[in-house]
Amino acid sequence: MLNVVFLINSWLSSFHQPGLCITVAVLLHYFLLAAFTWMCLESVHFYLALVKVFNVYVPKYILKCCIAGWGIPAVVITVVLVINKDFYGNGSHSESNPFSNFCWIQENIVFYISVVAYVFLIFLTNTAMFITVLLQIHSVKSRAQRRSRFWKR
Repeated sequence: MLNVVFLINSWLSSFHQPGLCITVAVLLHYFLLAAFTWMCLESVHFYLALVKVFNVYVPKYILKCCIAGWGIPAVVITVVLVINKDFYGNGSHSESNPFSNFCWIQENIVFYISVVAYVFLIFLTNTAMFITVLLQIHSVKSRAQRRSRFWKR
């Protein structure tokens, strides 16, 4: 959906309908945050599968992942809309080219908080999970090598 909304964004912004542009910008923002949220959930799943291998039963795990994956971005979008729906709109970059319009976040501070900071937090989480998984794999490998040397002796 992120790709579809992104591809039709410029075309829909050419209609110069503020309500349509706000809707498209909200959808684009939501699906972008949802994609990154699901990427973060993948890293958490990776961590659970490779580090916390045993005794990791989470009741209704898929339901909780779906609530987090679709719900957290919805909360961010709702907060932005409640503060001011006019943060979303049509950002024209060139008057001579009508297809240079793009429906997106108009305020820089809102963009930096709701997109850049959000993606940065997910990047930090993914990095931490990745390092933890690498350390776990390295410790398992070194234990196996020690056992192998012991049996060879």
